[in-house]
Amino acid sequence: MSSVSFNRNRAKLKALFGIRARLALLALILAGPLMLERVRSLEDTRAKQVAAASQEFANLAQHSADAQREVISSVEAMLKSAAYIRASAGGVGKSCLILRASLTVDLPWIRSMSIVGKDGRVQCSTLNGLVGVDLSDRPYFKKMQETRGFVLSDYLFGRASKQPTIVAAYPVAAVDQDEDAFVIATVNLDWMSMAMSNLGGRPGVSAVLVDSAGTVLAAPPDQASMIGRSLKQLPLLSVVADQALGSDQNKGSVSFTSADGAKRTASFARISGTDSRLIVSIDETKVSASINRDIKSAYFQLGFVCLLVLLGALIAAEKLIIQPIEIMAGIAKRYGQGDWSVRATRKGLPAEFVPLARSLNAMAAQLCQRERELVATNDRLTVIASIDMLSGLANRRGFQSRLDFEWLKAQQSSSEMALLMIDVDHFKLYNDTYGHPEGDVCLSRLGEALAAIADETGGFAGRYGGEEFCLLLPHFNAARARAAGEMVRAAVQDLGMPHATSAYQYVTVSVGVACTTPSDVQAPKDLIEAADAALYAAKHRGRNAVVEHGLVRAGDAGADGMKMVG
Repeated sequence: MSSVSFNRNRAKLKALFGIRARLALLALILAGPLMLERVRSLEDTRAKQVAAASQEFANLAQHSADAQREVISSVEAMLKSAAYIRASAGGVGKSCLILRASLTVDLPWIRSMSIVGKDGRVQCSTLNGLVGVDLSDRPYFKKMQETRGFVLSDYLFGRASKQPTIVAAYPVAAVDQDEDAFVIATVNLDWMSMAMSNLGGRPGVSAVLVDSAGTVLAAPPDQASMIGRSLKQLPLLSVVADQALGSDQNKGSVSFTSADGAKRTASFARISGTDSRLIVSIDETKVSASINRDIKSAYFQLGFVCLLVLLGALIAAEKLIIQPIEIMAGIAKRYGQGDWSVRATRKGLPAEFVPLARSLNAMAAQLCQRERELVATNDRLTVIASIDMLSGLANRRGFQSRLDFEWLKAQQSSSEMALLMIDVDHFKLYNDTYGHPEGDVCLSRLGEALAAIADETGGFAGRYGGEEFCLLLPHFNAARARAAGEMVRAAVQDLGMPHATSAYQYVTVSVGVACTTPSDVQAPKDLIEAADAALYAAKHRGRNAVVEHGLVRAGDAGADGMKMVG
């Protein structure tokens, strides 16, 4: 009985001193000394906090500069794409339609895009009001003509919109040297200001993006009144204007006393690929005042924090132990569902759980790698399944896939294509006379010869089945196809493989040729049937011959016919 009572009391003690209770007790023991140490350390770290604040603003400025660079890079990428469209489309009308369709809402900071002729007049634009406008006197247009590369203008007002903007320009000649047109894009400065919103609303901080002339292009929303003004007209930034604009360095900083007597530190960073600079100025007095208020608040918070220690310990138990376990369990569940992309991040995890997270990530990476290897193996098997191992050429499945692909290409470009069906003459007699191993050697040598001709002509050779081969010739007209057929016939005869039961005493082939321009009323099987019919005709005309099938094109009249070659 006493043993049962002891066990019950022991269970009650375990429940009473669970993980939550232990953390609460530990917090009560440590809270007092730690908070007192916190008060003393605040006084010692005042200078460090000022430096940390300055570094924070510098990092924010760098992030903002990176965001501006991404905006400019996206504009440059769109211009290059538009230049390629202009060079590829040929005419202004077609390229204009494509240009208008390509400017989506995904890049709202691009207000408009236009194609400009070498005389400086707008030939095409996403804004109809810009067509015909003369831009030849714009400095950026002249600079682009000189550099023949990407150019970003200074602050200016649009000719048609009368709104402030900057213009990015790129020559089509960078894509095609024979083109003398240019592509330009007007940039919405409001979006560039939005990219600086993380620098706004901070006491003692001024931030602007300026062009090479020192004119403010963008600023945080609460400092929008500075846009369009020169740095030298701004009391808080006029002192740093010359040093920031005249520096050859990509970034730097300078300390100075502004016109209002405040001690300030300014950091500047060049936007990569442009002459624009992001300038951030910090009023150290206001920043220090904020830190001083934080220190005073810390004293008042001391008593309040002590009251919350117990509750904090309980919350910590949930956050540091229970929640990480639930996160790990959730990740393991997703692994069980086959989702190998999920990873356990170290952010927010206690150090004790990091090894477990690493192990889970390593396991997922290995399983994902094995899955990729299986996919690669399946791809290789797919390729092998499309190759005839005896001849080394594509098998019927692989050839049919290539024929469908080339047919679609030819149909889109309205170009001709030809097909050669090739059959070994009297091959059954060859096998009966020399045996199947020699027959395999014969087919292998024929495959090598056809592969060489395919490389020479830019065609695609395959073994269609048994002793029948095929050669697909994109962009070949009837005359070239007949010549290619004669090349195949002569090449096989020149191999000089003895064939005693043949009238020619050597292995020969018959070739059926068919040529067409693919259309909606035809299918690839029509080309195969035509070439096969021509092959049949070649067999009946004595073999070792090339016969063309007069395949009827869409819109042609008359019946099919055969033409003998050689």
